[in-house]
Amino acid sequence: MHILQLCPRVPYPPHDGGAIAMYDVAAGLARAGHRVTVLALNTPKHHQLTTVLDHLGPNVSLVTVDVDTRLSPVKALRNLLFSHLPYNVERFVSEEVKAKLVELLAQEQFDVVQMEGTFVAWYARYWAGGAQRGQHVPPVILRAHNLEYTIWEQLARNAGNPLKKWYLRQLAARLKQFENWMLCRFDAIAAITETDQQRLSALGAHPAIEFIPAGVDLSRFQPDPAIRPKPRTLFMLGSLNWLPNLEGLDWFLREVWPEARRRYPELELHLAGKDTPERIRQLQVPGVTVHGFVESAAQFMQTYDLMLVPLLSGGGMRIKIIEGMALGKCILSTRLGAEGIHVRSGHDIVLADSPAEWLDCLGRYYRGELGPAAIGQEAARTAARLYDNRRVVERFLDLYSSVQGRAATEGRTPAEPLTSGLRP
Repeated sequence: MHILQLCPRVPYPPHDGGAIAMYDVAAGLARAGHRVTVLALNTPKHHQLTTVLDHLGPNVSLVTVDVDTRLSPVKALRNLLFSHLPYNVERFVSEEVKAKLVELLAQEQFDVVQMEGTFVAWYARYWAGGAQRGQHVPPVILRAHNLEYTIWEQLARNAGNPLKKWYLRQLAARLKQFENWMLCRFDAIAAITETDQQRLSALGAHPAIEFIPAGVDLSRFQPDPAIRPKPRTLFMLGSLNWLPNLEGLDWFLREVWPEARRRYPELELHLAGKDTPERIRQLQVPGVTVHGFVESAAQFMQTYDLMLVPLLSGGGMRIKIIEGMALGKCILSTRLGAEGIHVRSGHDIVLADSPAEWLDCLGRYYRGELGPAAIGQEAARTAARLYDNRRVVERFLDLYSSVQGRAATEGRTPAEPLTSGLRP
């Protein structure tokens, strides 16, 4: 097959969950012998050369369009007053990207187009125009990394500042309206968790909603027997430019760490992640070490012992948890943090929500009662059984064949469901 993958950013380097999910699918398809053309918005935050995917071989080609997605208070206010689009989506709207999409579809014969997430779902508008002009357009699939509106609803609930709470609610409401409107414009939707599959169905989305989890290239996460984790150490690893990660870290430092440090004075906490805010870099908290960006997530995870995921908001799947599981790490997470991952507390993960529950788990770990090695071994087995990227790629290929077959059986142009109800 020849797949066109439309991405809201260049999916390289694979350092965060979104990039990993997009990169591993492209790489897996290429390894399975399929061609992938990656059309990516080249944003200031993640700007890359067009050669960064060359290592994947001749089956993968990268096409980029520069798009300025930087946040602007003036543009956000103008959006709030004059636009029907949520600001999160409007930042990714570009006529240049649409023109490049049209050009690629005219030049190449694609079997399927896969759009990666809500931020590029706007470009499905092309399918209506293409069908009306009598052009052949391939089936288009939305890979729903999460439902964005649920993240912003949770952030709004947790916000203390009344003005911030009001704005986040407005943003969440617009996102819900946009996602409800856009989801039925696709031939199929691939939900990254079963919970999101249910949420999508509740929105009244297209009936062809498949559950396809994110996978991990297990070859990148093989334990190094030469690395022994330092005892009585905790670590957190994740992009700190993503608000839910920052919110969870602030909660842990405020509600859990002071009492944990008092009760268990030998505990150390190690923090790492790209785009670490200056206020986190400058933390002067006893027992806390801020590493900032680390080149090797696998090495960092193996250097320290108990992995923490204190998420209070979010959606989709935490790929960093899958990576940690593949490395045999014992992970302490909120239930929301582990949402969509088939794990069982006390077996292949440890789940806790309240500060008191977290302190109890940390106490058991400190006293040697938690059994992190055994839990980590079970986690590695679960990752290998359920989240090997090769199996994920096979499920995508089945979905591609299904939408092609359905279009052929119904004797229609795949774009026909996309032609009604569209607004500019």
